[in-house]
Amino acid sequence: MKDIVGVILAAGEGTRMKSAVPKVLHNLWGMPVLLHTIRALKCAGIDRIIVVVGYKSERIKEHLKGFEIVTQKELLGTADALYRTRKALFGFDGTVLVVCADAPLIKTDTILKLIHMHRDEQAACSLLSAELRDPTGYGRIIRNDEGEVVRIVEENDASIYQRVVPEVNSGAYCFDSKKLFAALDEIMLRPKRGEYYLTDTIDFFKRHKDKVVAHATDDPSEIIGINSRNDLALAHDILRKRIIEEIISGGVTVIDPGTTFISSNVTIGQDTIIYPFVFIEADVNIGKNCSVGPFCRIRSSTTIEDDTRIGNFVEITRSHIKRGTKINHFSYLGDAAVGSKVNIGAGTITANYNGKSKNKTFIGNDAFIGSGTILIAPVRIGDYATTGAGCVVPKGKDIPKGSVAIGVPARILKKSKRSHSK
Repeated sequence: MKDIVGVILAAGEGTRMKSAVPKVLHNLWGMPVLLHTIRALKCAGIDRIIVVVGYKSERIKEHLKGFEIVTQKELLGTADALYRTRKALFGFDGTVLVVCADAPLIKTDTILKLIHMHRDEQAACSLLSAELRDPTGYGRIIRNDEGEVVRIVEENDASIYQRVVPEVNSGAYCFDSKKLFAALDEIMLRPKRGEYYLTDTIDFFKRHKDKVVAHATDDPSEIIGINSRNDLALAHDILRKRIIEEIISGGVTVIDPGTTFISSNVTIGQDTIIYPFVFIEADVNIGKNCSVGPFCRIRSSTTIEDDTRIGNFVEITRSHIKRGTKINHFSYLGDAAVGSKVNIGAGTITANYNGKSKNKTFIGNDAFIGSGTILIAPVRIGDYATTGAGCVVPKGKDIPKGSVAIGVPARILKKSKRSHSK
């Protein structure tokens, strides 16, 4: 979208996190909180994104390569943070979408609905709201008898009657760029907090008879902010359930969603079964008709092709497992390229780290790796080759195609009968 700019407010300190790490950099399901918010905007088709940073800005900037960055040197509130984008937005004529970096559960569909409503209504300001059973901690949206939004009252300033209002402000807005900075210019400092509130723009628009509308999300979990470790734990659980529901709807069986952990940016093919106590990290691709688990961990940068079996207490990282392979018990494969229809015996380990660097292991098609085999990388096992139980293959001592290797260290015993039958 060319006529819209996304602004992400990421300047806050997050004192309730009780951490030396900025709250927007805390890990949420495989990546920093901030990157979840950026991802939602990107998926909504917003190409230009400005991130306002403040507290420990240098650490945050490390995660923002390729993005426009504006610094709020003094933490003077959300209105001041947005005001700092004035120079970057000079001459821009369109919609300014503002979201909080610490509210990473907002959905792409919700962002699009907010934008469309803003344009359809030709509003000066459109905001995202939600109705909560317990609105404690949120600014309340106050409407008049006609149902129009007239102001937002922060909880500290709310009367006892306003505090029971269930509709709350999410902190996500669409503004008409022509009217936004006129409103920001007139906002007064709140002396109690020493901050400028972005919610005070609503008062400005209403005084000038500009239109303000609200879109209520039907999923209140979208507006949860990450302000404490408890909030972070809750967000983890919500995101986990969302991801698993999406995967199940795509034709995957998840035996026990409550004990299954699947990160974002994971693809799993139809008719694959995920057993309990499985942990799948980001950037993993699993094919169709596979079986994974129970009690296993698939780490990032791993591809598992169709018809593969990954069993209990198996860990795989940065590896490519081809079609029809079986890794059923108690094995570790790191930095491995495994061919099709390979059998990996229980207790197999690819020793990929030599203390200085990671090294690759290559296992050919139809190989049979005996129980307890240790493959010290870099090493290559040929097609149809066999290693005996407890075999240790030193680095660089490749096992040729169709050979049988046994012992410690491995020695070639003979050609495998399996290679001649193929």
